This record gives sequence, C-alpha cells and structure tokens, in this order.
Amino acid sequence: MSKKKNAAFSYEENTYVPTAEDFVLDLNQDITTDRNYASQGFWKGVFTRFFKNARAVIGLVIIVLIIIFALIGPGLNHYGYSNIVSVVDEETGKEITARSMPPHIPALHKLFTGEDYDDLFAEHTFIFGTDSMGRDLWTRVWYGARVSLLIAFVTIFIDMIVGMSFGLISGFFGGMADNIMQRFVEIANSIPRLVIVGVLATFMTKGIGLVIVALLLTEWIGMSKIARAEMFKIKGQEYIMASRTLGAGNARIIFKDVLPNTIGPIITQMMFSIPTAIFTEAFLSFVGVGIMLPQCSVGSLIEDGFNNITTLPYQILPPILVLAFLMLAFNFVGDGLREALAPRIEDM
Repeated sequence: MSKKKNAAFSYEENTYVPTAEDFVLDLNQDITTDRNYASQGFWKGVFTRFFKNARAVIGLVIIVLIIIFALIGPGLNHYGYSNIVSVVDEETGKEITARSMPPHIPALHKLFTGEDYDDLFAEHTFIFGTDSMGRDLWTRVWYGARVSLLIAFVTIFIDMIVGMSFGLISGFFGGMADNIMQRFVEIANSIPRLVIVGVLATFMTKGIGLVIVALLLTEWIGMSKIARAEMFKIKGQEYIMASRTLGAGNARIIFKDVLPNTIGPIITQMMFSIPTAIFTEAFLSFVGVGIMLPQCSVGSLIEDGFNNITTLPYQILPPILVLAFLMLAFNFVGDGLREALAPRIEDM
C-alpha cells in the first residue's frame, strides 16, 4: 500500500503524525461540554439526590405536616390546652364536665347515622376525645407536639454550635489541648443522663427549663466527635496549608475554611439527634421531671394516657402516634441526607 503525502496518519507505522493544522486554534469551533454537569453545583446535586429518595421525601412531608398542625392545630377550635370543657344541664342546673369522652364528632355521626347526638355535648366536637379532667385532647396533643418540637430544635441548635466549636477546636490544635478536651468529653459521656437529671431536679424547678438544660449537657457530645473527625480529615489538605501560608489566623481557618466543608455531616447528625431529643423529652416528662401541668408535651400526654390505658385506650393513641411518626420521619430524612451528601458511585 502506497503512502500518501502529508497524510495525518501513517498506515505503515500505525502511529499518528502531527501536522501544522493541529496547532491552529479555531475560535469558531463548538466546544463540547456537558452543560448539565457543568451547571450542577454541590448543593444542587444534594437536593436532586435527596428528592429522588422516596423514603426521605415521605419523612419530610410527615415532618412538615406535623409542624403545620402543631402551629395551627390548637387554634382550629375554641378550646384552650388548659381549659376544662363543661356545659350546664338546663333540667338540673348543674354544671357537667366533659370528662373522659371518646372521640365526639357530630358531623360524622349525623353523616353515618342521619341523627344528631342526643346528649348535652351535641354541639361540641372532640376529634381525639377528652382527658380525665375534661380537656380537649386535639388541642392538647398539637400543643404538646409544639412544645416538644420547640424544645428539640432549640437544644439541638445550641448543641450544634457548642459541640461543633468544641470538636473543631480540639481537632485543629491537637496534641496536649486535644488530649485534655477529649478527657473532658469522656468524663461527660460517662455520666448517665438520669443522674444528670436527678442532680438538676434538686436545684431546678421541674419544667421546660430543666428538660432543656438536661439535653444541653448531653447532646453536644456526638456533634463534637463528628466535628473533630472531620477536622482531622481536612486540616492537612493543600488549601488549608495555602490559607495558612497567606497569613490566615487560626479562627479564620477553623470557621471560614474548615467549617463549610464539615456542614454536611453536621446536618446529618442533627437530623438523627432531633428524634433523640424528642424521645428524651418525652421520657423525662413520662417519669415526671419534665413538663408540668397545666402545660403539656407529647411525653406528659403519654404519661396521662398510660394511667388510663386499660379503661380509656383512646387517650394514649394520639400522642403515641405523633411521637412515632416524628421519630420515624426524622430518621428517614437523616438517612436521605446522609446518602445525598455522600452518594455511592452506583447512585450517581
């Protein structure tokens, strides 16, 4: 086979021979780029992967619905969370309290039976019934959910700041400072939560304040461990060394360079810590050192319903279901965030 002159490919040597045209820049030539990949930032990719996870989306929807009902639920009727519902019997003139009434919905009763209720509370609607004192359980359940969520979000937010700062500083300085700080963490982690609550109960009044302080003293430890591990993984990278070379101080490196790259694991840990805080609050209220009457939380409502579980089981079902759905939903969201922030190769 004869060889052509100025051919760009040599069939005899089976190698590519560069020509002068290969070194000419053609500005009119279209550059092939993956525009979809180029336009997708890190957080956009996280949101895309998160909303592709059906369980995570279901968990998010449940959380949003419970928060909405916690905000507007108590205002959907005219009963207060501490108001005892009663009516006056016109025949006897006595005041009758709506104690331990099962779910009482006049509209549904008339829809299925075609008749109105034949009792003194025919015009009153109790979707979840009433408790042993005559208070509307619908109002109390959603007010209790509001209190539980408020306690959980406040404590986890403060614990995130404290634990994240503690872990980042410990991991950044290392050496003797890290050893001392980690011994403090081990001592704090070794004290049982009930012992802390018992000590606080002797000095503080039972209620929201005691629950918040108990959670603040225990929930920050997990945050600090994750922040410390992330600091050890990041602080030796090139951009940290470059920032230090350019004269950046320790505070700037910790909170400006390292912190944004650790926010993903911290957010995931928060999603798993919120149900733990809700359950802890419910447990403390259940054993009688949490929310006190007339206020209520999910835990105190479960404690009230547990006392009547054999005779009035409907009283314990609404708060238990709210607690279960909250725990399940936050775990679904936490799993979804963990997979979205650190996707596997086969999921990308």
